[in-house]
Amino acid sequence: MTKVLFNELGINGEITEGLKKEGIEYAAEIQYKAIPEALLGKDIVGESETGSGKTLAYIVPIFQKIDFESKDVQAYILAPTHELVIQIHNVIKDLACNSDIPVRSAAIIGNVNIKRQVEILKNEKPHIVVGSTGRILQLIKMKKLKSHNVKIIVVDEADKLLDKNNINDVKAIIKTTLKERQLMFFSATIDDRTLDIARDLMKDYKFIKAEQKTSMNENIKHMCFMCERRDKILILRKLVHILNPKRAIVFVNKPDEIEILTEKLKYHELRAEAIYGAEDKKDRKRALESFKLGKINLLVASDIAARGLDIEDVDYVFSYDIPEDADNYLHRAGRTARAGKEGTSICIITNKEQKLLKQYEKAFNIKINLKDMYKGKIIEHR
Repeated sequence: MTKVLFNELGINGEITEGLKKEGIEYAAEIQYKAIPEALLGKDIVGESETGSGKTLAYIVPIFQKIDFESKDVQAYILAPTHELVIQIHNVIKDLACNSDIPVRSAAIIGNVNIKRQVEILKNEKPHIVVGSTGRILQLIKMKKLKSHNVKIIVVDEADKLLDKNNINDVKAIIKTTLKERQLMFFSATIDDRTLDIARDLMKDYKFIKAEQKTSMNENIKHMCFMCERRDKILILRKLVHILNPKRAIVFVNKPDEIEILTEKLKYHELRAEAIYGAEDKKDRKRALESFKLGKINLLVASDIAARGLDIEDVDYVFSYDIPEDADNYLHRAGRTARAGKEGTSICIITNKEQKLLKQYEKAFNIKINLKDMYKGKIIEHR
């Protein structure tokens, strides 16, 4: 596998330092292929599997090109789901925080009070607007979102956003910007229809395909325990007592459940603390310090809250809630077995959730072994 450092790609030092703080030094294939082309201002169609680093492939060039002293919106990132919008928005916030580059971002999605979003645009003056096509177009038509200085438009998951339900909105948004703007389409799969649309909308685009498959660290063991939803806390407590981890991260899917689970663990006298998003700096720093010093051995987090963590000697990762997709499974498991050490990823699942694990086994060519506990020991499932 080719290893390329971010500082070899023509990126400024603040960005590479920010990425380093997030534990990212080497660029993934889609990143080292796309970033230099994007920095040259070329239109791009990028194909790379889920979990391969597509988001940073376009965020990094945007960061380098933003005039952060301006109060104008300079980039639109269009995404098909609320979850992806929030995820991209958080990647931007984390990189801005870690690189000390004052890039401002706003997440604009449908089914949310539009007046509140108008206030955010007015008060925060974002450089980057990440959002759903329908709501962004609505705000443009209301003249609450101005496109005259937008120089980059990214269409993430282009296969979904360029389908017949969304293509007209995407084209309408593009038409509100200047002709010199840069267009980038990224997707796990690029079909002929997407390429036809690219030919129509782009000027001499560069097609970039990442050939390498995302691989799982071979030093990670994978196992799961099955129970009723209500028994998950009991299973987690038993596992902590049996395994006595030096450091373990416990993942939940919903940020509002982080505190609930942490308090339950503390009630049972387990050494746990919670971490929230990057904006909660003081408490986050204190919890991470306690974790690194060994004052606590359980860190409860959501996928977004744990983004950018780079902690050595995490020997276990517990998925209290099953990862929602293969990308999240890869990122969670990757928190352990750093620097050549071994680690274990453990999912606590219900019967219905077995199907998802089968998908992850297939995606990464791994075996997630179903286990039981008996008399204080972990045994094969009977």
